[in-house]
Amino acid sequence: MDWDGAVNAWHVAGGIYRMGRREWLTEAGWRQAFDDGVRTVVDLRNTAEGRRRDSDPVVPAAACAGIEVVQAPTEEPGDPRFTAVTGPYLNDPAHYAENARLFPEKLVDVFRAIALAAPRGDVLLHCAAGRDRSGLVAAMVQDLAGDSDEAIAEGYRRAARGINERYRTHGPPHNRERYLAEAELEPLLEQRGLTVVAFVRGLDTRSYLLANGLCPSELDAVLALSGAGVAK
Repeated sequence: MDWDGAVNAWHVAGGIYRMGRREWLTEAGWRQAFDDGVRTVVDLRNTAEGRRRDSDPVVPAAACAGIEVVQAPTEEPGDPRFTAVTGPYLNDPAHYAENARLFPEKLVDVFRAIALAAPRGDVLLHCAAGRDRSGLVAAMVQDLAGDSDEAIAEGYRRAARGINERYRTHGPPHNRERYLAEAELEPLLEQRGLTVVAFVRGLDTRSYLLANGLCPSELDAVLALSGAGVAK
């Protein structure tokens, strides 16, 4: 998606999109997202992460009029069971299954937020980089939408390439991230794309969400928004 200022913004399925930090959007970018049908932004970050940086554009509140922002983090920040596996944050699809195992109620809340937002219009999911927390949820959305293994793998790979390009042009945000040249990036993404597919197929998103408290009517709303059953 070419919304002004957006970093790593992509269409996922149906009326669902994903990207990196919303604070990167300019005033024009917010209006473009609105014009494309976005009415709800679901912030997958932990509350403490949602702050403006000095380098972010100044955006008047009126620019976001008509778009509701909902906080729905995918994890419990600092949970030692999780950080023992992931380190300070989720940055590898190999850990998606652990996220789903430890925090089913969090992921159900994400999909409940999508379901509640669906009658208003399209939904934009975002985390910090637009790669792993949004990648986890996007893969689940694609699973519900009936996307192929290759489409799901490619969804992850293009988002990982997107933020890697950001690191090339702007530098990484801290020393746990770095720009990867193509010779290192390509084989890494090949494997990680397969890992995302293995995660989501092993999860069985419909069964997982229903077993952990999502109502059938809420699932139906997500399915409708994701375009499930609609010819591609």
